[in-house]
Amino acid sequence: MSSSPDITFAGGELDRATALRDDPAALRAELQSSTARFVPLWRGQCLIQNAAASYFVAEQLTPGEAESGNPILLGRRDEHCLFALNLDPETEPGVRAGQHFEELRHVMGELPAGDAALVAYARAMLNWHARHAHCGVCGAPNQSQAGGFVMACTREGCGHRSFPRLDPAVIVLVHAGDACLLGRQPDWPDDRFSTIAGFVEPGEGLEDAVRREVHEETNIRVGACRYFASQPWPFPAALMIGFHGAAQSREIHLNDGELAAARWVTRQEIADRAITLPPRTSVAFRLIESWFDEGNVSLRELGIEGPPLKLRR
Repeated sequence: MSSSPDITFAGGELDRATALRDDPAALRAELQSSTARFVPLWRGQCLIQNAAASYFVAEQLTPGEAESGNPILLGRRDEHCLFALNLDPETEPGVRAGQHFEELRHVMGELPAGDAALVAYARAMLNWHARHAHCGVCGAPNQSQAGGFVMACTREGCGHRSFPRLDPAVIVLVHAGDACLLGRQPDWPDDRFSTIAGFVEPGEGLEDAVRREVHEETNIRVGACRYFASQPWPFPAALMIGFHGAAQSREIHLNDGELAAARWVTRQEIADRAITLPPRTSVAFRLIESWFDEGNVSLRELGIEGPPLKLRR
């Protein structure tokens, strides 16, 4: 199996410039510089131009919008300092020729790898800000600090500080010999199947979560687990942690009713296109691909790949 799988949203080359977060004067100077660039979100959509991520320059923002919009320092790319910025959803943005806003799910497979990682990073941070406008302890308004990486309570005597958080989720391809275990969600087409996944609960190690989720959803017992790769998933803020798991049983029963179906699928069935695989931009597809490719032929050689996450409108 590949030691460096190609995972959408992972592996971005951005310099996150973490030292700037603790230097307010330098951060303010970068924000006001002519080389500053803004990675905007408008109504949850990202800015695209020529099948790549695009930026706003200061002239495209309304007066004071850069400061009042609580820009979040993302880091440096080339000579530019990049800031994530949520635009007013009620105001039509001043896009330039060729720029347009589009839902990330629709274009994530078309963007260059570094751009996809950048936009996912910006989206996750802006979503976190939106969900932490108020203190989780006392309910007072929060104030953005440290380049947007701290949300600090403004009430005297509280002082609670929130930091960016992710929701860890395990996703696992369970296999036994020449077959792998796949499930189908109730709202999916009848022929579409994917790997088993679920969120990690408090007090669990990742391997514990793998074994619990697989047994809860399919009744299958999992033995040895091996880490494969992880994928940031900014819808809104998950981290998908991929594993391969060795099955210790074969009888399927849908214990918790979360899946509409689960089945063992052989390499031959996948080669015959008996099922539709998960989207090629997902770590689920890469898990299946890495296992399948240990056989006599690869998915790439067969011309098999998952569909886009969502069809373009």
